[in-house]
Amino acid sequence: MSDSVTPLPETLPESAVVARLRAAGCVFAEDEARIILDTATTADELAAMVARRAGGLPLEHVVGWAEFCGLRIAVDPGVFVPRRRTELLVREAVALGRAAAGEDGREIVVLDLCCGSGAVGAALAAALGRTRVHAADLDPAAVACAARNLAPSGGRVHRGDLFAAVPTGLRGRIDLLAANVPYVPSSAVGLLPPEARDHEALMALDGGHDGLDVMRRVAASAAGWLAPGGSLLVEAGERQARAAAGVLAGGGLRPRVATDDDLGATVVIGTRPQR
Repeated sequence: MSDSVTPLPETLPESAVVARLRAAGCVFAEDEARIILDTATTADELAAMVARRAGGLPLEHVVGWAEFCGLRIAVDPGVFVPRRRTELLVREAVALGRAAAGEDGREIVVLDLCCGSGAVGAALAAALGRTRVHAADLDPAAVACAARNLAPSGGRVHRGDLFAAVPTGLRGRIDLLAANVPYVPSSAVGLLPPEARDHEALMALDGGHDGLDVMRRVAASAAGWLAPGGSLLVEAGERQARAAAGVLAGGGLRPRVATDDDLGATVVIGTRPQR
């Protein structure tokens, strides 16, 4: 390894970076070029980043972060990249959390299940302020990444299979249970963009035969973990919304569906009755 590193010039040929990314098939080459140029600190690092992105590595894994709900979320190699559509889930959860906190602003207990990078938990902590955030995932790489993202808010991250990872002291006390479970049907995983299917853990993508297998497991136990009036929030595909609502209803929750056409997002919310 050389002892010297080529300093980053004050002016870089952004057009050359854009051209290289566009030639590699990057649809948003201009935006990605600006992000890479803003992130790289040396010319050598810039060249390496451009080469990795042109080689098909997701942009977020190249630069090490993703923008989500106005936050910069660390994203390690192999960890599920937070999608912009998930901002609808956060928005719905924030509204529920603020209503639950009331005028006295009581502490809201949050569980970010299947947390990946911990982006949802971090966004809820930032938006709600007074929270106690827990997160859980089966993937050790995701747990390590989420721990970094939740450290500023004092969040705790646990490794294990769904609720088996969650401290039993939270049973019946969770106000917001955000479960960004995988919901892609197994037969459709191969149709996902290469950035996802080749560089993210299969367990974060594959939702089983109809995409709802993991959601069923979560919904079957969620009511016992939620506080009275607490809510479970899950993402689903547009065509899965009715079936997903039925899954949550089957778990004893009152379901409703929220959509955002601009984000292309569908969120199914199930609330535990007060009594």
